[in-house]
Amino acid sequence: MVSKALLKYTRTSPKKARVILDLIRGSGVEEAFATLASVKRRPAPIIAKLLKSAVANASEKGHTDTESLYIKEAYASQGSAIKRFRPRAMGRAYPRKRRTSHITLVLEERGL
Repeated sequence: MVSKALLKYTRTSPKKARVILDLIRGSGVEEAFATLASVKRRPAPIIAKLLKSAVANASEKGHTDTESLYIKEAYASQGSAIKRFRPRAMGRAYPRKRRTSHITLVLEERGL
């Protein structure tokens, strides 16, 4: 059984989110929660909340044993960039892009 959770337009860059997702990809759900609790990076609580949502989606599908679930896929893709401007010398404006990302988690039941 496959369960999926998707978070779109989150205000973190995909590059920063991929660092966290690489840590938990392929691990069990309980181990992933422990890893995310110990990581001191900004996307970690966002990804932990998304993982909690994926587990809730799995329980809605009728899967009650969370110990046999593992993270099959975890990836972050580029969302739209929010364009802002910073003032510079002599009245000029310097464009900045605030990156957003779409984070996807796919859980699957581990075959015993």
